[in-house]
Amino acid sequence: MYESSLEDYLQRYFGYTSFRTGQKEIIESVLSQNNTLAVLPTGSGKSICYQLPAMIMGGTVLVISPLLSLMTDQIKEIKAFGMRDVIAINSMTPVQEKHVSMRNLMKYKLIFTSPEMLQNSFFVTKLKKICLSLFVVDEAHCISQWGYEFRPDYLRLANVHKELNSPPILALTATATPEVQSDIIHSLQLKDCNKYIYPMDKPNLSFAVKKVTETSEKKRDIVNTLKKFTVPTMIYFSSRKEAENISYFLQQELPDLKTAFYHGALDTTDRLLIQQQFMANQLDVICCTSAFGMGINKMDVRLVIHYHAPSQLESFIQEVGRAGRDGKECVSLLYYHESDQHISRRLIESELPDIDLIEHVLKYIMDNQITERSKLEDYFLKITGDNEIQWRFFQYQLEVREVLIDDIIDKNMINIDELTKSIDRLILKRQLYKQKKMYEMNDWINVNKCRRAALYEHFQSSIQKPLNMCCDYCDFKWHDWNPVMINRKKQDFSWIEKLGNKLMQLESQT
Repeated sequence: MYESSLEDYLQRYFGYTSFRTGQKEIIESVLSQNNTLAVLPTGSGKSICYQLPAMIMGGTVLVISPLLSLMTDQIKEIKAFGMRDVIAINSMTPVQEKHVSMRNLMKYKLIFTSPEMLQNSFFVTKLKKICLSLFVVDEAHCISQWGYEFRPDYLRLANVHKELNSPPILALTATATPEVQSDIIHSLQLKDCNKYIYPMDKPNLSFAVKKVTETSEKKRDIVNTLKKFTVPTMIYFSSRKEAENISYFLQQELPDLKTAFYHGALDTTDRLLIQQQFMANQLDVICCTSAFGMGINKMDVRLVIHYHAPSQLESFIQEVGRAGRDGKECVSLLYYHESDQHISRRLIESELPDIDLIEHVLKYIMDNQITERSKLEDYFLKITGDNEIQWRFFQYQLEVREVLIDDIIDKNMINIDELTKSIDRLILKRQLYKQKKMYEMNDWINVNKCRRAALYEHFQSSIQKPLNMCCDYCDFKWHDWNPVMINRKKQDFSWIEKLGNKLMQLESQT
């Protein structure tokens, strides 16, 4: 079918002589134009499963990716291998650049975009005019994890796919229980789907949990741990404010380690700068929320710390998967205080609107004869304190019930009592599901057996043998961990040099 073997193409384009586990089988399925669902562990080279086909096949590969930072990192990596006909089009792309790119879509072999951008009718119209050979949903678990509340545009992908003449689909993820796999297949309407499910556990990763009686113990222990192990580190938080506070605290306590914080409230330029500084070893420790890391392909992260327990095991596995992508020994350390569960519960509650709010807004539509989506959005955000997540959820519920069509509200479709009860049933279902996930996470923290086996039992029938230490239940001991340390020489400036540097800084600001 092709002029060379897949191994020849792999070496020609990427310089590798052999495929990693699962890659070749997935690529063969894609090249045979089959719908494909692939689950491979973080760091196993999932991106090659669509990058290599893009170089071999005719037409263009469309990649739906969840984060701007992830697209940026993916494109940078692809261009490093010499592939130039690749582009990202998303909400952060400058308007003029976006229009130029859309006029020249046929020139690109790979187009990265977001689920939200695929709701832009102009963009979709342009995509319909080119030959799409593959429709890739990267980080496909986001359909289940984010689609129902935070980013409902994930649930609209099946309709967009049909508009684009239904090219073969490749859905890729590193974490998906059988339940989530079924959700992905159902949501994307994957017919005759080839499934390639490989073990998600990383044999080079050790697990440890530290329970504390006071939250202040977390801070002290992190300082002591990073004093002993000065390694590239990611610290995850459920709170943006706490990520900032601990970052400042570590800068004071550990001035020799370069520390910064990262969360969604930073502007795009700052987020990309911090990400690139971490990649270039100009930063040693990142205090971050869950968005950081999805776009990071840093090979030598040795320690992933969870200051707060995540609300579900899938998030935890995604985040610890950032460690040890080079196959070398690494550690996951999770701190737990009984108040952490309250944080998870508040986050779950904040994602979904109260049913009284739903009823109130529906009455507002009818009483004030609201017909425009924009006016409804303004009112909803005003009374919820700009809660974008709840607005997206409510807007999507109106759309699927044909109350909201093309930004116009059809009041004839509104039966307040029936609509309220229908949405209330869904809210209750989602809350129960998320609470179940939260309890699974809590059960794992308190498990009295091998942590590795307990973590992955929801995802796969067996685990791989650890390459080093397993977990704090089995054999993990901090004094037996000997990672390669950061060796940054201290700069010992004289007072004259310090004054000169300060004057230069002041001069640059004037």
